[in-house]
Amino acid sequence: MHQDEVIALFDQQAAKYDTQWAKTAPIRSCLHLLLGSMFAELPEDAVVLCVGVGTGDELIHLATERPGWRFAAVEPSGAMLAACQEKAQAAGVASRCIFHEGYLDSLLDTERYDAATCFLVSQFILDERERAMFFMNISRRLKPNGVLASSDLAADVESPEYDVLLHGWMTMMSAAGISPEAMERMRKAYAQDVSVIHPDRIASIIESGGFEPPVRFFQAGLIHAWLSRRACRGAD
Repeated sequence: MHQDEVIALFDQQAAKYDTQWAKTAPIRSCLHLLLGSMFAELPEDAVVLCVGVGTGDELIHLATERPGWRFAAVEPSGAMLAACQEKAQAAGVASRCIFHEGYLDSLLDTERYDAATCFLVSQFILDERERAMFFMNISRRLKPNGVLASSDLAADVESPEYDVLLHGWMTMMSAAGISPEAMERMRKAYAQDVSVIHPDRIASIIESGGFEPPVRFFQAGLIHAWLSRRACRGAD
């Protein structure tokens, strides 16, 4: 899927995005609980980069838990970013955030971050070399030994296990109230527009983007999440 198509898709979904996915909140809540633990040793005045922040769930969670942290929210969909900003204002954390509409390469390169988040974003980059460069762009913006928490849909799509996982995933989506039409679009997207590949391959791509070998700290259905530390080589 082309970048403009991805932006248009999320612009269309922004107004109803949180409502549509409300019944899958336990998955996000678990991920955010573990995310807090993974980031527990960051300094009290940490600066966190949230790449592809969407409507801002992870930003709101971290900002609420850690009142001394500052955030840079990066999101190409203007409608999604507006929803994130509105939620941040309602939560009383907007004054500690900057909101950048666009991709990471258009964000001013004047800050080095203690940590970054990137949830369900890199899966939309189908070319593996471009995906590695995406992670390289994040690693270059981190302080030496800075950490990245990232998640993506992942599976060995050629294995029998994938059929089991996909069936369970779609059953869960149906129980959460996702329409049959939306689920059919997801099935097609997983095959055509989303790079669902083996979790070990994603870890290798992250590592080639300038990180130490990632540690997988979460899985729920098809969603996998990794903690990655910026590699020392070339650190500034």
